[in-house]
Amino acid sequence: MINFKRLAIWIKATRAPFLTATLVPVILGTVIAWSETGRFSIINFILVVTGISFLHTGTNLMNDYFDHRTGNDLSNKNYTPFNGGSRVIQDGLIRPKGILLFSLACFVIGSIIGLWINYTLKTNVVLFMGIIGVFLGIFYTAEPLKIGYLGIGEIIVGFCFGPLVALGAYYVQAIEFSWPAFCASIPVGILVALILFINEFPDYEADKMVNKNTFVVLLGKERAVMLFNIFLRLVYIIIAVCAIFKTLPWVILITFLTIPAAFRIMEVSRKNFDKISELLPANAGVIKVHIMVGFLMSASFLLKALF
Repeated sequence: MINFKRLAIWIKATRAPFLTATLVPVILGTVIAWSETGRFSIINFILVVTGISFLHTGTNLMNDYFDHRTGNDLSNKNYTPFNGGSRVIQDGLIRPKGILLFSLACFVIGSIIGLWINYTLKTNVVLFMGIIGVFLGIFYTAEPLKIGYLGIGEIIVGFCFGPLVALGAYYVQAIEFSWPAFCASIPVGILVALILFINEFPDYEADKMVNKNTFVVLLGKERAVMLFNIFLRLVYIIIAVCAIFKTLPWVILITFLTIPAAFRIMEVSRKNFDKISELLPANAGVIKVHIMVGFLMSASFLLKALF
């Protein structure tokens, strides 16, 4: 008999709602591949979504384990649904060793799926991209590298959930790379990095205590929110420039429908960067904008191919 209460705890540990950071670039890369080459394998699409989701889940769990070991999550008194980890270790719901073993299992399953895709494609591109993803996922918080503590965590996250995943999904379908796919992946990657960025504001005190050098810790909240808003504007600037120079289809400007939501995020973050509950609409807003921009970018390539 399934213990649904226990299952819910493990789902909470995985932080499943944040898997949209994986789904959006996979769909984008796949759609662009079909738009440009006419190739689409539903089996490969499912394998890519499943494999990368396992790697993403493994990364989330690994972060929980090592942020617990450093005392980061334990010392965090400002946690919300968007930051401070899943809290299953701190609440005594799952032992740290269980989280670590579950994390390693997810990395193994994701890696096996990736190796199978690599074998069927008869190239080693997916292998090399997978090695990069697994390495960065594990050592984002794992010792001895603790990449997320070095002041480049946001950049790494943007790279992984932007170019790495989108181009990987594109390659699995098209067996080649694409300049438009790379350009389209940049705004999506920035938005994922901004999800992490805005969630670091409530973490400021806890991160500073354990020398986790996020952008917010390095810059201070006031300067960090200015950088956050600059990068949010940059998303639309990049899309506009790519459309003007025809690197991306002009219809991609439908993503500008999300600009009012982006302005609301900028206003809320500017006024409430030092307040926990008042900042929550911005935390949620960035996730929604990421999903909508990714969806609209994918839709623009579908429209380009169909019409």
